[in-house]
Amino acid sequence: MQYASTRGHAAAQNFSEILLGGLAPDGGLYLPTSYPQVSGAELDAWRGLSYAGLAFEVLKKFATDIPAEDLRAIVEKTYTADVYRNARLGEDAAQITPLRVLEDKDGRKLILQALSNGPTLAFKDMAMQLLGNLFEYALAKKQAELNIFGATSGDTGSAAEYAMRGKKGIRVFMLSPHKKMSAFQTAQMFSLQDPNIFNIAVEGVFDDCQDMVKAVSNDLAYKERQKIGTVNSINWARVVAQVVYYFRGYLSATTSNAQKVSFTVPSGNFGNICAGHIARMMGLPIDKLVVATNENDVLDEFFRTGVYRVRKSAETWHTTSPSMDISKASNFERFIYDLLDGDAARVKALFGKVETVGGFDLSGQPGSDGDEFKKVARFGFQSGKSVHADRLNTIRQVEKNYGITIDTHTADGIKVALEHIETGVPMIVLETALPAKFNETIREALGRDAERPAGFENIEALPQRFEVMTADVEKMKAYIAANTGL
Repeated sequence: MQYASTRGHAAAQNFSEILLGGLAPDGGLYLPTSYPQVSGAELDAWRGLSYAGLAFEVLKKFATDIPAEDLRAIVEKTYTADVYRNARLGEDAAQITPLRVLEDKDGRKLILQALSNGPTLAFKDMAMQLLGNLFEYALAKKQAELNIFGATSGDTGSAAEYAMRGKKGIRVFMLSPHKKMSAFQTAQMFSLQDPNIFNIAVEGVFDDCQDMVKAVSNDLAYKERQKIGTVNSINWARVVAQVVYYFRGYLSATTSNAQKVSFTVPSGNFGNICAGHIARMMGLPIDKLVVATNENDVLDEFFRTGVYRVRKSAETWHTTSPSMDISKASNFERFIYDLLDGDAARVKALFGKVETVGGFDLSGQPGSDGDEFKKVARFGFQSGKSVHADRLNTIRQVEKNYGITIDTHTADGIKVALEHIETGVPMIVLETALPAKFNETIREALGRDAERPAGFENIEALPQRFEVMTADVEKMKAYIAANTGL
């Protein structure tokens, strides 16, 4: 399996080579030169597998350069009931991502897939735990070190830090928008005292943090000298690890490969739903992929109109589903590459326009950049938007109707899912996090605190260690260099 950049960089890269690198040298994102296909016979054979067994079968199609016995050992080490111990929805932790049918009447079936049983109580653990073990394996092979430089709007940071803490040869430098995460999210990250973890609170919004990660990654000499890698979903391994739970959700919700399902995915950076797009391109029988946004509705606007219009920092809302407070969706470039039939030159030109004029227009209207929006339906995408009042109402209704408490992002997903659910096609909503991570809004919606898993009772009271910095790329480079000794 070989990989190429969405912007045309040569395709002589294998999985292990791009694992540690993040962005391609031309600033694009890596994709396989062709998507591996999954047959009906394979799907039948996979129905009885454990999550680790399924992960092995999916990942070996992409990581063809890793010996099968090594890859199997890595996934079996990762996907255990001990690691994903926060079982909920009345299911056994050994299932890793259990399903709960919320509604099944009049031919309409609404299903919630639990993805937040990992150590940081968010879906990011599903890929990040694997990424930590893959990094450790690859670095040991090379006797090398890696300095991870990433950005988070809330959950990526803690998931990465918990996955990488104590890992030999790895340091983590994680940017987050200062005072724009929930108190729980902030405490999860900043309370870590491990010497290989560095938290930097940036005066700005998530997009300012993400822009700095890309700027550092595009300085190829600095990146090489400081051994910079990334755990954001610009990293291909992060995305492909998330592909696995789409297969698990489908296989758990159906009894025959003749059936289709749809997925609704709360999304800001397009990484989570991009994994669903990849699963669909591999042949998984997905009908619709529904993008659910919050007030920061860049993606909803595109899937309604064909216009991709990035918001400036001052136009990016600070909301009660803060992990989606993103106005520049990094992984969107991977989908646009497929929408343009792999035309890397056009992808490079369009995303050049994102940097210079703030977006592009594929609506086909006079003066637009093309008419490819007419092909979006071929890929199954739909979208919708949820705002604060919607998520409060959805949290209340789900508690009343189904007896469970959901987090704010999952509420956005359920609200939008109910607008797109169709008779005869089960709709699976991907859970984002446990509600304890957003207790302020749970209290507003339900008048009580969210239940906390054991070990997180007083996390906000723990001592915190972090640096506050401005969004200055050169100062950030100096800070990383000073703390690596390289």
